[in-house]
Amino acid sequence: MSSKKVIVISIVAVLLVGGSVAAYVLLNLSAKQQYFLAEKDSAEFLADKAETRYQPELSWYEQSEENPTETTLEFSGEYNDPNAMSGFGGMGPAQFINNATLTLTTAMDKDKKHLSSEIKASMGGLEVGDINFYLTEDRVMLGLPFLEELVQLNGEDLGKLLKEVDPKTFTGDEKLDFNAFFEGSTGVLSKEDQKYIQEEYLEMMYESLPDKAFEVTDETVNVNSNAMDTQKIKMHLSEKQTKELLNTVLKKMESDERLKEIISEQIGVQKFGAGITSSSMTPDVQKQIDQFIGEFETAIKDARENLKDFKFPDGIQSTIWVKDKLIVKRDFSIKLGPTNEELVTLSVNGTQLFQDQNQTFDYEFEATDQNGSHNMELTGDLETTSDKVSDSIKLSFDETELSYNGTGTFQDGNREFERVFSYSDAINSGSLTWSGNATYNNDQMSSEHDFSVETPDIGPDMIGLHIEKSAKLINSVELDSDKEVKNIGNMSIDELNQYVEMEVTPQFQQWIFGLMGSGGNLNGF
Repeated sequence: MSSKKVIVISIVAVLLVGGSVAAYVLLNLSAKQQYFLAEKDSAEFLADKAETRYQPELSWYEQSEENPTETTLEFSGEYNDPNAMSGFGGMGPAQFINNATLTLTTAMDKDKKHLSSEIKASMGGLEVGDINFYLTEDRVMLGLPFLEELVQLNGEDLGKLLKEVDPKTFTGDEKLDFNAFFEGSTGVLSKEDQKYIQEEYLEMMYESLPDKAFEVTDETVNVNSNAMDTQKIKMHLSEKQTKELLNTVLKKMESDERLKEIISEQIGVQKFGAGITSSSMTPDVQKQIDQFIGEFETAIKDARENLKDFKFPDGIQSTIWVKDKLIVKRDFSIKLGPTNEELVTLSVNGTQLFQDQNQTFDYEFEATDQNGSHNMELTGDLETTSDKVSDSIKLSFDETELSYNGTGTFQDGNREFERVFSYSDAINSGSLTWSGNATYNNDQMSSEHDFSVETPDIGPDMIGLHIEKSAKLINSVELDSDKEVKNIGNMSIDELNQYVEMEVTPQFQQWIFGLMGSGGNLNGF
């Protein structure tokens, strides 16, 4: 990570501080307080509208977080290529895909930390026996259609098993914390970590911003062809003030061991999966994380050393126009570079109008350097009434355009929708259509989803995916207790090899021979 990147990242962090620190303002607002309060109110307005629009989905999510639930997903495909060749026995890809289904049923109780999952697959008249998966806070169990028993592994036995398999790589102390699957800590910062960053960085940056860098005036501006009387709030940090702020942030980051722990945990989760903790990582995993943290520390140190010579000739200039506590126009610019001959100018300007039933925005992002200018435009029109939704969002740059268009209705707990995601450039184009419906009724819900792809070479009905979903609240999650349990975490490498050779392999062979010979239901094998 170069020092330039760290400086740019720090600048972005400064700009985003408004959405988080404005909660600390008091009465008799200063210009600085008004600036960040407008940022906060505008962000909360959009969040409130999204919450209102998707209230049924959010309510169901909250119920599923607080109560045991059972969810069933059935997947089926559609493939209609008139030019496709038939395969063995006259069966081509279309026959296999169009007659196959995959069903996944999962029951979860986050409070008791119990999960039960069952997978079924069928192809025409052929049904494969169930695959079962069970998880608690301290163990995982797997049931396969050809095994008479459940295979179990305790989280604390993981290291022991791995060391038996590969003693050179693993220490035997590795563990898996299955709580991560029930607590949702799969890559998102915990509330404690979020609070730490907010208090130690966002509040610090807010307090470091000088009051004299802000000023308020009245100005009339045009938004969507309408003249509006607004408060114009300008923030201008000089080059010296910008460097002082960045140096404060970098100095804090350089010596912040808690921040490095947070980064290490996030790397472990993102690269190696949820449930891995610093005390249970393999030497290779820990080595990779330590290497990244070392590079991070070096980059921060280099950034601080290079900051004094880095150029911000115009500092940071950001102006917002506020109407009825909400931002209606924005103009931001910064010019930066290692030398005066390598300056890059970044700017954002545009308008937005947030109303109860309609929210629009029109922004242009521009980056200019010695080689020219690069522009990107983002426009959107979101409309919501009591029973209808109509959305249009477009992102364009050079000859590339990404767009989203969605329509829908919601009446008496029933939602119907169609959402189209499109892409086009000078050569290629295509779209993904997602349509369906959903019904929410107190303690249960159901939905259907259809996905189709369209390109110049693929017709709208050629490739499709259909998903049916049903979910309901249940009293508890039942774990399979009828089968014997084989705990592989207690096995030596010889015992594990013997188990695979003498029990798993023969049962698998019997099962696969039955599959090949019966051509039908295999649940009896």
